[in-house]
Amino acid sequence: MFDKTTASDKKYLLGVIGDARSLASFWQMAKDRVDEDLLGSMGVLAAALPEADVPPKKLDMGIGIPVYAGFREMLYMHPEINLVIETTGDPKLLKTIRKTLPPTVTLVERAAASFFINLLTSNKACTACKIDLMQTQSLLTTVLDQLKEDILFLDAEGVILNANQTLCNKLNMEKRQLIGHHFSDFFTNVGPTEDKDGVKHKCSFTHAMNTGQPAEAVASEIEEDGRVRYYRVYMYPIFNGRELNRMVAMRRDITWRTELEQRLQQTRKLASIGELSTYIAHEIRNPLMAISGFANSLLRGASQDKASQEKLQIIMEESRRLDAILKEIINFTRPVDSAPSPIDVNLIVKEALEVMDMARVHPDIRLHLTLTDKLPRVAADPDMLKQCIINIATNGIEAMKQGGELRVSTVMSKEHVILSVADDGHGIPAEIRDDIFSPFFSTRGKGAGLGLAMTRKIMDDIGGDVELVSNEGKGTTISLLLPPVLAVAQTPETA
Repeated sequence: MFDKTTASDKKYLLGVIGDARSLASFWQMAKDRVDEDLLGSMGVLAAALPEADVPPKKLDMGIGIPVYAGFREMLYMHPEINLVIETTGDPKLLKTIRKTLPPTVTLVERAAASFFINLLTSNKACTACKIDLMQTQSLLTTVLDQLKEDILFLDAEGVILNANQTLCNKLNMEKRQLIGHHFSDFFTNVGPTEDKDGVKHKCSFTHAMNTGQPAEAVASEIEEDGRVRYYRVYMYPIFNGRELNRMVAMRRDITWRTELEQRLQQTRKLASIGELSTYIAHEIRNPLMAISGFANSLLRGASQDKASQEKLQIIMEESRRLDAILKEIINFTRPVDSAPSPIDVNLIVKEALEVMDMARVHPDIRLHLTLTDKLPRVAADPDMLKQCIINIATNGIEAMKQGGELRVSTVMSKEHVILSVADDGHGIPAEIRDDIFSPFFSTRGKGAGLGLAMTRKIMDDIGGDVELVSNEGKGTTISLLLPPVLAVAQTPETA
């Protein structure tokens, strides 16, 4: 505990005076309570009993330093001592010591020594508390930084006080750069929230501050590459006693879950459409054929004047258009009767574009092909894949009313052959992106709105996927992720 060395780096060189009982008690108290680091500048050289006729060689207090029969002998043997602590509190002994001590030696009485030991004890306890607090803070910071969610600590005004490392890494910013900003600078497009009664509130932060109850909302962001990412934002009020003065905001990426929910909704829609199409086929198509047949018969007759013929011609055209829509609906709801086989994607792309006759039918559209050579073959039905390409390219052309460039490319990624069709059109607004793959959704005002829905259905059937990237005013890219044919060794049974 005490350093008994006489090295010159010690500022205080101590001698302790007291009877056997007080000396042992003082030594034990100091040993139990005093922090060694706080006494690092001190060296305890010796101890002395009050004047007694006891030979020094018989004194053994078990304290690891020499003990003398009297303080005069201690000072004689250790002239370097500059601080003496008296532990008995005996007035007569104190008086004698004061008279004897040279001016260079400071006397500390028992009461003062106990006071300083207790003071050092308090400091030791404070230091221990600080260490515990730092360890707890370090553990909390480590846990929060390891979470995948983005976390912000806010004051009552929504100003950022701290953030976890996950968010800093996503934003490529330091924590100090976030502090002082409003949370809405980073948690953007946070939608309205609903309370337990179903009442909508404009802002989840304000709602949580007003009610003192947790709140949550859905947010969406369009990334630089045009992809939409969905988040659920949670607000948790923090109280200091009864006062609400802090808020924890947590943002969780729910893009993958949102896509699964959308596909589940689409599956349910398809089931409903299947039932509806059966009704349409039996109850609407037959009367429609009768209307079309009678109109055609009247149109061929010579008794109709020009005005009547024009009206009958409109009936015929609308009947044909309605019949085409009915065929689309019925074909869409039927199971896809496809025969997947290893096919060359580049060849299918060229054949699909030849069918569309781009140069003649769409002279204002410039076609740019970037087809990667030596791509692996993909497992798909060639006619179905060709129909997907035509559906996507048609949408791209429709988006470029004033002309533009349609870019078709193929490339191999780590897991898929990617076929992309990009246009220079107006892009897709964020509010309708969730709907464009839904059946019967169309922005063109014609057709049944089943082209992209059918494309996704075909991709699902062959184990592929569809990705959408769009920036308003800059264009849209739709990519088909096609499964390549794996080089699996054939067994004798399959050879």
